[in-house]
Amino acid sequence: MPPRPAHVPPPSAAPTVHADGAAAPLTVPDSPAAPDAAAAPSAPAAASSQASPAPERAPDARDTPGPRGVSGPEAGHPPTVPALPALPPTPAPALKDYVGSGPPTYDPEPTALPPADPDELDDLVPDTVLDGARYGACALRAVSVRGDSARYRGEPRRDSLLTARFGTGEHALILVAMATGARATPGAHRAAAEVCQWIGRAVGRSHVRLAEDIRAARRGDLKSGLHRLTDRSLGRLRASAAEQGLQPEEYAATLRCLLLPADPDCRTRVFFGVGGGGLFRLRGGVWRDIEPRVGEVAGEPVVGFGSLPAETPEGDRLTMDLGVATPPSPYDPAPEPPREPFRFRASVARPGDTLLMCTAGFADPLRGEPELSAYLTGRWSGPTPPGLATFLADTQVRVKGYADDRTAAAVWEA
Repeated sequence: MPPRPAHVPPPSAAPTVHADGAAAPLTVPDSPAAPDAAAAPSAPAAASSQASPAPERAPDARDTPGPRGVSGPEAGHPPTVPALPALPPTPAPALKDYVGSGPPTYDPEPTALPPADPDELDDLVPDTVLDGARYGACALRAVSVRGDSARYRGEPRRDSLLTARFGTGEHALILVAMATGARATPGAHRAAAEVCQWIGRAVGRSHVRLAEDIRAARRGDLKSGLHRLTDRSLGRLRASAAEQGLQPEEYAATLRCLLLPADPDCRTRVFFGVGGGGLFRLRGGVWRDIEPRVGEVAGEPVVGFGSLPAETPEGDRLTMDLGVATPPSPYDPAPEPPREPFRFRASVARPGDTLLMCTAGFADPLRGEPELSAYLTGRWSGPTPPGLATFLADTQVRVKGYADDRTAAAVWEA
């Protein structure tokens, strides 16, 4: 047997470097079978260890450290997650690119941009405008999209959309205004934007009185007041045409508006406007065209609109007609073209209703293609209103033969 050394050297290990750069010895965890490296073992222990090594004991599950130092039979097992049954998704109609007999002629995406003037960049109109809100018992979705024909030819969007809230709390009033400029006129988009801004200013300055009339169901006051505001806005549009040296029909626009009170206890929805378009209601899975007819707006005369009566109730003549024919004067302005009739409707919504107001670019295919109305019925009959992106995709479903701008605002009743 060789002589036993006086000192047993510790096992070699790579040094550990601290954050400050100093080296430290590697720490070995304590073990029942490992001797202390700092003290020399006794001779019998050293001889027995060299003669026959101690048999290794099989590790027990109770001695195996678990996560975060927890030991026991459950230390090395992941937590058990109860298996929940998977609910089947609610079936919904697949999104379509077009409906009808065949694909439209134009591409579904924008092709050309409108021409721009470096000194008139404020005159540019974006291809798409999307907006939405939730007030009271209703959720609003509004969109205005350039038509396929204008996208292909690089023309600006003739439709204009305005959504505004006047007031705060339950006394607030939400206005949705949309207009369409005259076809084949260079400033059609400007005329539509101006009439939306003017009706917005008029409604905003009178929103307190209008909100009170809506809550109190004063239909006559609402009709006459909104008629006056509409005619005043269109009159300013005709005055702007005269300032630009244009004919009234060259700088004209249709106008359609919707008033929604923010009071959750008031479900009265007020529509008014002048010109073509559509007003529809989806109730119980059935669409109904509720566009007010011209004959339904007959009522009391409105101040500032139309002409005065020939005589007063007392029989006094307001003009004197001697039967002398007066030749037309060259200094008199030309007679104005006949104006579009004013349309008004105030109705009470029911829970689950969907009210849709749109311009002629969306109303015409909705009336002319039954497959489009059936498709929107499946898409908009769910318990919750669609998101903004989904609403945009639904309103862009194309129909062959209809390529005008589309502007629509839908209201879902909770």
